[in-house]
Amino acid sequence: MRVALFQPDIPQNTGTILRLCACLNVEAHIIEPAGFPVSDRHFRRAGMDYLDEVTIVRHDSWPKFNQWRAEDGGRLVLFTTKGARPYLDYRFADTDILLFGRESAGVPDAVAAAADATLVIPVRPGLRSLNVAMAAAMAVGEALRQTRSAATGRSS
Repeated sequence: MRVALFQPDIPQNTGTILRLCACLNVEAHIIEPAGFPVSDRHFRRAGMDYLDEVTIVRHDSWPKFNQWRAEDGGRLVLFTTKGARPYLDYRFADTDILLFGRESAGVPDAVAAAADATLVIPVRPGLRSLNVAMAAAMAVGEALRQTRSAATGRSS
């Protein structure tokens, strides 16, 4: 399981997601350009000392990430408010790449079109969306619940 962040622009959210990845042993990919330097104090504070415990792969552009993904063979699963299917109805695989867009703008249409699946975390009508770090925690939690249960043969 991998998490990919498309051009993240809020350092605290990125740090929180990287901490999540460290704690759950999930590889993190950052698709540049990010809206902040990795030396940003808010990023460091949110990630705390967990940043040394997470595998972070940086891609300096969407085309470079997409090339890596094509070679890797994992499915690209985009979480978006425009998702076609609720995330709880999706069957995750342990090689999936869970993609989250910019907090301010999501992902461009070309990135969405490249996804193998577009999923939504349903929220109450009239409300826009969850914080991206919260969405990532929910998505990773469900994906790992499914894949780790399948790997052990246990139902959850």
